[in-house]
Amino acid sequence: MKLKITLLASILGASLCSAALADINIGVSLSLTGPGAALGAPMNTQLQSFPKTLGGEKVNLIILDDASDPGKAAQNARRFVSQDKVDIIFGSCLTPTSASITPIAAEAKTVQISGAPVGAPPEAEPFLFRLPQGFDVMAHAMMEHIKSKGIKTLGFIGYADGYGEGWLKAMQPRLEAAGIKLVDVERFARTDTSVTPQALKLVAAKPDAILVVASGSVAAMPEIALRERGFKGIMYQTHGAVGPNLVRIGGKAVEGTFVVSGPATAAEELPDSHPSKKASIDFVRSFEAIAGKGQKNQFAGHSYDFAVVMEKAVPLAMKKAKPGTAEFRVALRDTLETMGRTVLSHGVMNWSKTDHWGYTNETGIMTVVQNGEFRVVK
Repeated sequence: MKLKITLLASILGASLCSAALADINIGVSLSLTGPGAALGAPMNTQLQSFPKTLGGEKVNLIILDDASDPGKAAQNARRFVSQDKVDIIFGSCLTPTSASITPIAAEAKTVQISGAPVGAPPEAEPFLFRLPQGFDVMAHAMMEHIKSKGIKTLGFIGYADGYGEGWLKAMQPRLEAAGIKLVDVERFARTDTSVTPQALKLVAAKPDAILVVASGSVAAMPEIALRERGFKGIMYQTHGAVGPNLVRIGGKAVEGTFVVSGPATAAEELPDSHPSKKASIDFVRSFEAIAGKGQKNQFAGHSYDFAVVMEKAVPLAMKKAKPGTAEFRVALRDTLETMGRTVLSHGVMNWSKTDHWGYTNETGIMTVVQNGEFRVVK
């Protein structure tokens, strides 16, 4: 009798271990505090609607705050791969914090889907996928608009990190090809509270237009400084600035600013022919059901798109291996590279083995700030 009970307990224990192994564990590192909270908080809000199951298996979201600190983000990533044994990492929402996760995820052969446009050395690239549009894709849309406005000279002020440098690298050859002179390049840190010296230099250079490369609420600061010092030319902002904080903080200073964006937050204004219109409308309805009417936010769109990707990729990867195993993590990477055209709220994604950015040049749209709202430029 004792032997039977022992055998039954062993079988039950093995069954429970097998069930636990089948759970899908997702590590999420977002900036819920610090300068990046304006990006991370709405992404976290949208995660409230993340599916409870994927491929019939329970999903465990392990959400940690990286406090907008690359060191903390790296600490979160080490916990995910060593302690939580996650199947995938989602995060972060800032380029520097995402970059600190990348080598840790790559070493553990665990897919990282970044909510920020982040570069990576060749050895880390195989396990890194991005949901935001790449610099080249968005620079293409912006340059088409710059050329249409007849601009001959451009000034640049941006973050002194991977986001700022990524945009500068994408813009320089396009400006040269179009015969547009880059008259001044200024940089500032994400934590700076003033850019007065940089603004004075830019105004003195007298460019036809100025491009601000920043994100969230910080993006308003350079524009305010430039307008206060008399700059009356055309202003451009990147997709990192799309959101209520730019207009809330910038006020009249940002009226008329041209901002490149993905389609997610312009859902209602997209033509019916746009492939992302349905997904964009669904995202906005989903987010505003949680956050409130009029609170649509492009960064939350990345969390929505992450769910879309997981709902498609996980069941396919599960045909090759079981969640909780090294084989499943590799299968998930292989699936993301081969799952084909996937319509997201931010555009049409088609990752491949050689392209982990995925979006095409048709993705970016130009918006303009009018009466405190982002309106699609027709």
